[in-house]
Amino acid sequence: MAAVQDNLTAVLYGINDMRLEQRPIPEPNDIQVLLRMEVVGICGSDVHYLTHGKIGPFVVEKPMVIGHEAAGTVVKCGKDVKHLQPGDRVAIEPGCPCRMCDFCKTGKYNLCPDMKFCATPPYDGNLCRFYVHDADFCFKLPCNMDFEEGTLIEPLAVGVHACKRASVKIGDLCVVFGSGPIGLVTMMSAKAMGAGKVLVTDVLDVKLEKAKQLGADYILKVDPSWNDEKTAKEIQSILRGAEPDSCFDCTGGEIIVRTALQITKAGGVVVVIGMGAEFDMKLPLANSVMKEVDLRGIFRYANDYPTAIEMVRSRRVNVKPLITHHFTLEDAIKAFETHIKKEGDPIKIMIHTNPNWKPT
Repeated sequence: MAAVQDNLTAVLYGINDMRLEQRPIPEPNDIQVLLRMEVVGICGSDVHYLTHGKIGPFVVEKPMVIGHEAAGTVVKCGKDVKHLQPGDRVAIEPGCPCRMCDFCKTGKYNLCPDMKFCATPPYDGNLCRFYVHDADFCFKLPCNMDFEEGTLIEPLAVGVHACKRASVKIGDLCVVFGSGPIGLVTMMSAKAMGAGKVLVTDVLDVKLEKAKQLGADYILKVDPSWNDEKTAKEIQSILRGAEPDSCFDCTGGEIIVRTALQITKAGGVVVVIGMGAEFDMKLPLANSVMKEVDLRGIFRYANDYPTAIEMVRSRRVNVKPLITHHFTLEDAIKAFETHIKKEGDPIKIMIHTNPNWKPT
């Protein structure tokens, strides 16, 4: 490593101010590994930090390395790392909790108040050539999975966590509101867990077409002018009166959550995944209370990477069709501009950080 000097890094300095710069190659501590980064995906949260400088209470107040959907190759291991060795290919779970609090000890480490999460202020992300990460949050990739699939384990884990929160089981009827990347992985996770039928909604035809290609049983184009009652009637018409066991809101919109609470069967579950602008919502809770419909939120994921990796390894889920664009690290700024301008209808943009990568 002494001869290697290139650690090109994408750094967010402020709103619409991302720069590529060289940074020192870090050294792993005793429980970390040094990774040669291979592929980093662009997430909507990355774009939001770039265009708004914050997400809720998380504000970019100093230069921050962007990127958190990633896979890489182990280059060096800290002295206490036993399960990895140089050359191992890994998917990187981007959050490292304290491991000591009650949330961590009871398996809900995603709720750890001291979570260090890649590219969430004040912590740096991993859109760079070399990066260090806690070894126990690096997961070996099976031999039949490539780095792009390893990168997409991060968003897939969100869908897995959402479906676990809803207790999706064989034969369930599910409705997914929104067919962006998270809506699509939620739909695929539900199908992989045994859901019998899944209906997906969106306002754009191109997104609904992708949902259909990836396994949605029904699709519904929603007119933005519809209220919750109109949306509910359209869904009930498609389902011919059948009531969903679970609904997933991947939009963060009040009308969507209101619709979900109306159509979910008694004893069912509504899971809110999306974090939209409408943090204060007026919801029809009286009807939900009488039907015992559970309203549940999710925050990232916990203990879901192994499940997500097995879904891809076993080919129960095919994440490759989510990939629409490829860029090198040198073109990272252009990659983000492509996402912002929606050029070529991007779903998942892959940034290849290894300088030896060649397009196939």
